[in-house]
Amino acid sequence: MPARPIDPEVPAHLRDAQGFSPPIHRYEPSEDLATLVRRHWLPVWDLADDRETVQRVLQYPVPVLVVGPENAVLSGPRTGLSTQRLAGSGWAVGVLFQPAAGFLLTGRPVRELLDTVVDASTVAAVHDSGLVPALREVMGRDPGDAAARQRAVALVEATLRALLPVDEEGLLVNDLLQRVEDDSDLLRVDQLADGLGMSERTLQRLCSRRIGIGPKWLVQRRRLQEVAERLARDGTPDLAGVAADLGYADQAHLTRDFRKVTGLTPGEYAAEPRPPAVG
Repeated sequence: MPARPIDPEVPAHLRDAQGFSPPIHRYEPSEDLATLVRRHWLPVWDLADDRETVQRVLQYPVPVLVVGPENAVLSGPRTGLSTQRLAGSGWAVGVLFQPAAGFLLTGRPVRELLDTVVDASTVAAVHDSGLVPALREVMGRDPGDAAARQRAVALVEATLRALLPVDEEGLLVNDLLQRVEDDSDLLRVDQLADGLGMSERTLQRLCSRRIGIGPKWLVQRRRLQEVAERLARDGTPDLAGVAADLGYADQAHLTRDFRKVTGLTPGEYAAEPRPPAVG
């Protein structure tokens, strides 16, 4: 079955300082791969000679595989903002994984991948399958062709099926992250531990081994993503009220955390232009 296009906008994608983002074609994973893959994403851009853009993403706490014409990398979870400079014309094929995938891809505790980027050739499932040259052959002909993008997604999925089935602990960490993202009332680590029926210490160890980032940061990231979403939607929301809604002690703590991760104060981010999204 052809991959189904999904969600042209995601809250974590902050765009560049002028509010621009190139067309990004996002696809839902096949049903049997939903425990491994959150989504496929394929940006295709063609910028004027004098134009470049730095795209900013408040990264999900999961590994990301990116294959382009010149490099192929696996990025581990990031504790800060992910940036990518684009110029000229280009394309990339990306896979945003589920938390369970990190250990299955590398056989290593995911904490070892934290804030790192490794060559995709070091990942046996990618290297042994010949995925990278196959993707370059398909996308290199015409990255603007929708059929080429569908073929690229099919190649990725055929490779990743070798990692199935996901183990029980992997399913647990998938559920853990989904709880954090879905429950806006979840503001503390002890709430998360209680909901999963485990001690905070056990939760810390699980997150270190399979997600690479502690549960406190997972909750903080969800809150900061919501701040960015409200700023983009409302422009100048009541930050004191937002801070209270999201469990911050006060507006100053919210501003400090937001600036630490994005490099901007909430006011500076809200003031940036936001033209309609493309793609």
